[in-house]
This record gives sequence, structure tokens and C-alpha cells, in this order.
Amino acid sequence: MTPELAGAATAQPVSTDVEELVDLARSLIVPGERRILGITGAPGSGKSRFAELLATVLGRDAVFVPLDGFHLADPELHRLGRHPRKGAPDTFDAAGYVALLQRLRDRTDEVVYAPLFDRGLEAAIAGSIAVPAEVPLVVTEGNYLLVEAPVWERVPALLDTCWFVDPGEATRMERLIARHVRFGRSPEEAHERSWGSDQSNAEVINATRPRADRIVQLGPDDRLR
Repeated sequence: MTPELAGAATAQPVSTDVEELVDLARSLIVPGERRILGITGAPGSGKSRFAELLATVLGRDAVFVPLDGFHLADPELHRLGRHPRKGAPDTFDAAGYVALLQRLRDRTDEVVYAPLFDRGLEAAIAGSIAVPAEVPLVVTEGNYLLVEAPVWERVPALLDTCWFVDPGEATRMERLIARHVRFGRSPEEAHERSWGSDQSNAEVINATRPRADRIVQLGPDDRLR
């Protein structure tokens, strides 16, 4: 990652204003070049909505590419015995995601197609997101962009900067439980999942917070629900 935001300072900048963050994202845009902005944070933090918001506001200058499209398919997770931990670092095709980031950075292809995760189907759909070579900014979002683990550790070098979304644990958990209910789980199942495997993953992700270039702390009314 470049020192564009973090600089030589030891303290991480904290942003609480959406418009400021949009301006910071816009400042990354350089015509004729390709920049990649990473957005990370624990499940329920609002990082997906925030990343989508940035890409939407920036219009033709940005494309949103989520990590979730690299979830391993359920049959493969069952074969590996990992389905109960779906969402953990080893339930993604990390090498595939790294390869996509490299292609996006190289800009040698006229169009790069990225997969999208359909929460209704609980499955990834290949070729869903088109990223033309002329688009100067890719906003990518995911849980494990800053994890120091095999393969994942190659991600930061492919990003120009990475922001960590942290709305506070109470807000995050409220959003996470509500999301599980919205996608068909009972309140009891949603609570169990949120405080079970999701919380285990959150602890891994929260440990990466000090490696982010900027902390994003937005309130519940900042269009992130």
C-alpha cells in the first residue's frame, strides 16, 4: 500500500463523515492509471454498503468488486468439511482473488470479469461484474484484506490503500443479526450464527485493524443499513 493516507504517522486517521471519505476516494483517481481502494472490517460492519456507496457516487470512474464472489461453493465446502465455518479465511479461493487483483492492476485486458456472491442463493456467480480497462478506480471489499496468513498476505501489496470500517461492536452485531434474519434465519439462528462462527471470524479481522491506513466510523444514519 502507498503512504497516501497513512504517511509516516503512527496514529491512524479516523473519518466520521461520508462526504470526506468520498472526497478521499475521488483523490485516488488518476486518469490513465488504475488504483485499487480496499475496504475491510468485520461481518456486519457495513463495509459492503459503504464500498457500494463510494462506487455509486463516483459513477463511471469506479467499479465495486467484492471478495465475497470468491466463496468456495457449498459442495466443495462439504467435501472439505468446512461448511459449518463458511465465511472463515480457508473457505474462500484466496489465490483466485489475488489473481484477480493482479489482473485489475495490470490492466492488460480490455475487460476483466469478476464474480458476485448472491446471498439469496448462497453461491457465487462467475462473470457478473465487468471492469473495463479505462476505469481508473476499483473499490474492493472483504473481510480478510489485511490478514497475515498464506496467500492473504499478498493482498495489501496489490492495494493502493485500505480502510477499516468500525461502527462499534453494538452497532455491528445489531446489523449482523438483522441481516441473518433478513436472509431467512430465525432470530434464534441469527443470534447463534452471529455470536458463533461469525464472531470467531470477527476476532481474526479485528486483529488486522492496526494495519489499515484509515479507520471509518460512520453512524447508523449514514445510509449503511
